[in-house]
Amino acid sequence: MAHEEALSEEEWRRRLSRRGYHVLREQGTEPPFSGEYNDHHEPGRYVCAGCGAPLFPSDEKFDSGSGWPSFTAPVSPEAVETRSDDSHGMHRTEVRCSSCGGHLGHVFDDGPKPSGKRYCVNSAALDFEPRQKSD
Repeated sequence: MAHEEALSEEEWRRRLSRRGYHVLREQGTEPPFSGEYNDHHEPGRYVCAGCGAPLFPSDEKFDSGSGWPSFTAPVSPEAVETRSDDSHGMHRTEVRCSSCGGHLGHVFDDGPKPSGKRYCVNSAALDFEPRQKSD
């Protein structure tokens, strides 16, 4: 997938918080149960903290008990991209923002039905947009 115009590392550092930079640009992970969206239940959508692209609808969020926000599906298959990740002595599937390439977390095949997926995402990689009330 095409990524938004590449920013320099200095521009990314200015745009993101320290933790956001570590997660999105250095493939870091925040400690479990530390992120602001782990226990967050408002209606709306979660967007990339790096570029603002829509990633996950709130109605796909569930409590996995993992300590990170977990989702059964992205807003669309094109919203995220995956790649093999064999770091830290284990095989996982990394999830990235399709728009800017930022690291979001990992996806596992142990989620609830019907998708069976658990997109385990770092809060630092996300911003939240509340659902607008209709007039």
